[in-house]
Amino acid sequence: MTFIKTTEQSSKYEHLEKMSVEELLHNINQEDQTVPLAVEKALPQITELVAQIVDKMKLGGRLFYIGAGTSGRLGIVDASECPPTFGVPFDLVNGIIAGGDKAIRRAVENAEDNPTQAWIDLQAENISENDVVVGIAASGTTPYVIGGLKACNEKNIITGSISCNAGSPLSQTAQFPIEVIVGPEFVTGSSRMKAGTAQKLVLNMISTATMIQLGKVKGNKMVDMQLSNSKLVDRGVKMIMGEIPVTYEKGAELLAKYGSVRKAVDHYNNENK
Repeated sequence: MTFIKTTEQSSKYEHLEKMSVEELLHNINQEDQTVPLAVEKALPQITELVAQIVDKMKLGGRLFYIGAGTSGRLGIVDASECPPTFGVPFDLVNGIIAGGDKAIRRAVENAEDNPTQAWIDLQAENISENDVVVGIAASGTTPYVIGGLKACNEKNIITGSISCNAGSPLSQTAQFPIEVIVGPEFVTGSSRMKAGTAQKLVLNMISTATMIQLGKVKGNKMVDMQLSNSKLVDRGVKMIMGEIPVTYEKGAELLAKYGSVRKAVDHYNNENK
């Protein structure tokens, strides 16, 4: 099958500069509405990768995202949100971007074109066979990401990928590829738009489903979330009140004493058997 970058094909909209603001927003929104449907078609692939991640994490493994540009930044965002949301260690889910942390804010010239640097970056994190590495690249052709996954495959480390072109070199490299085919962008080649949205949705699915499978959610509540601000403390107290028959004041006292919703509820139930 011939590899075609649909993410680089010309937009179906012409003369964008002649559109009114209302027309621009309407047309962008129309395109955005197609993204969840494209993600739905990839659910079987996402399911397979999540199962691998859960199995490895149950054995003490970690998850790494590697990417360049927008893709790398999206991986970092997802990784950084896991500790406060689910109360897991900061090194359980990791985001690595081509060019290093300075590339989070500003593009680093030619960083994505180095096929050997990702493995060097992963080695700095003591990568092992217990871990899973997911390469993120809208085009599916980024040398940094492909090179990283190739090295992982050689070292018997499970690899996955998230891309937005069918049959890309990245998909052919990853053991568990995910392809979300969103088609041409509203602004030709601007893969931070639909492709970026698709990648974000898939990352949400991967991390959330994994954490639920690991027991980090009870019912539908984030019972292990970090209490890092007053809003979250208030939410935690109300979650406790929903689980056990206590007043707001008592719930706040329990939360302050035990440090998490789960521990507060468990200690209360054990003391009141």
